[in-house]
Amino acid sequence: MKKIGTLISGCVMIIFLLALQREQVRTIYIIGDSTAADKDSHTFPETGWGMAFAKMFNQQVKVDNRALNGRSSKSFKHDVGKDGSAVNHWKPIFENLRLGDYVFIQFGHNDEKIHKPAVGTSLEEFEQNLIFYINQTREKGGTPILLTPIVRRKFENDVLVKTHGAYPAIIRRVARDMQTPLIDMEDKTTKLVMSYGVEDSKKLFLHVNSGEKNYPQGKKDDTHLNTFGAKEVARLVAEGIRDLQLPIQDNLILK
Repeated sequence: MKKIGTLISGCVMIIFLLALQREQVRTIYIIGDSTAADKDSHTFPETGWGMAFAKMFNQQVKVDNRALNGRSSKSFKHDVGKDGSAVNHWKPIFENLRLGDYVFIQFGHNDEKIHKPAVGTSLEEFEQNLIFYINQTREKGGTPILLTPIVRRKFENDVLVKTHGAYPAIIRRVARDMQTPLIDMEDKTTKLVMSYGVEDSKKLFLHVNSGEKNYPQGKKDDTHLNTFGAKEVARLVAEGIRDLQLPIQDNLILK
């Protein structure tokens, strides 16, 4: 009987430790657009930086990449499904947020498309949307992290041109006013792309020669990343985590 009691106690302890380990796992939610989003195999080698980022942590951190192609800070919470019904991509994230989770918020690429009412936002609306995500994340005990959008590969006279207008400045201001951690990906990716130069920077983006399986006519896309570019951008996000000295830096396995 003593042996049975010891065995039962041991099993209970193992179950308790496993439950405790699961409880300690933090989730990083990514909300944003196609530059971060997961991609289907039929679009390879197009790769969102969130796909590479998910592989940079140990088992105590789970990356849940909810970024979606074509979404803005507005359409992420006010979208329309294929059947015409209203879709709120933020709602299930909010419902599942737990104390200690993170929400990485990166919008701008589509917000700036004012000519598209479904996604385009004024600067004032953009600011209010960011504040909404910050407040809702904090309401559930999570930590919001703002990210400025990554740059497009657009050079003029060998100098990279900024294409996002005043939207990154709004993100920086909201981060300051709301005392929210900021990873300035516009700045970081500007330095990255400039370090490669006009021609070699194509190695980061979706530039594909004709004859490729998914792109028989070839592709020259200076907005979206390829596999290599996604890894480089994800590395910069990880660098930003260390710069901010966030607790999850201890869970990074990328040195």
